[in-house]
Amino acid sequence: MNGLGRILIVEDDPRDVELTLTALEEYNLANEVVVTRDGAEALDYLYCRGEYSSRSNDNPAVTLLDLKLPKIDGLEVLQQIRSDERLKMIPVVVLTSSHEEKDMIRSYQLGVNAYVVKPVDFHEFVNAVKELGVFWAVINEPPPGSMKKAS
Repeated sequence: MNGLGRILIVEDDPRDVELTLTALEEYNLANEVVVTRDGAEALDYLYCRGEYSSRSNDNPAVTLLDLKLPKIDGLEVLQQIRSDERLKMIPVVVLTSSHEEKDMIRSYQLGVNAYVVKPVDFHEFVNAVKELGVFWAVINEPPPGSMKKAS
């Protein structure tokens, strides 16, 4: 499946990770998914640090970001992505259970591309993730230079 973008999932709830992967598998998008379990690990991935120091340094096509995360919360991760020249073009979709207006406002102030409240219903959740995956990894044109092709 060439030309598909990698999807970075930042999610600490194993059930939500499983549902997300199940949803993406239906469109054969799961093979290009990286899962990080907290904000610190997500930043290590994005900055090619620690266990990710040997990964190729291309940016993901999209980051699905939970807000309520251990170590470093999602808003802090978003703020770091948006304040870094090398990362700020990465599309970020907040995928959260938070209905709090302040979280939504802060996310948009920090430059999030979309804010999606996780549906509680299993099928609705799977469908929402499928649509997000197809849109961001297949339909959307990534910013120029964000996905360096290995030659």
